[in-house]
Amino acid sequence: MFGMGMPEIAVIMVLALLLFGPEKLPELAKQAAGFVRTVRKMADNAKNDLSRELGEDFSDLDLRSLDPREIVRRNILDDDTTPAAVRETRILRPGESAPFDPEAT
Repeated sequence: MFGMGMPEIAVIMVLALLLFGPEKLPELAKQAAGFVRTVRKMADNAKNDLSRELGEDFSDLDLRSLDPREIVRRNILDDDTTPAAVRETRILRPGESAPFDPEAT
């Protein structure tokens, strides 16, 4: 979680126990859980509002595909997710016409 292993989490727990004491620690844990729950609910509401405002045209929109890290991963780091028809390139012979897609024009 967040790039932390068990030793780091244990150190944080011991420090929290020393700073706040065993009496206040359960109350602080409840407050932290409530905060996380509230933030998660706000994020879900924002996502639902965005989907509702964009309408049905964007119902299949994958928000993860707009993440810059995902774009780099997909385009630069050679994740081979492009269709075979796109990857396949061929030099045309003299006199040969280029492929034509009537729906593209």
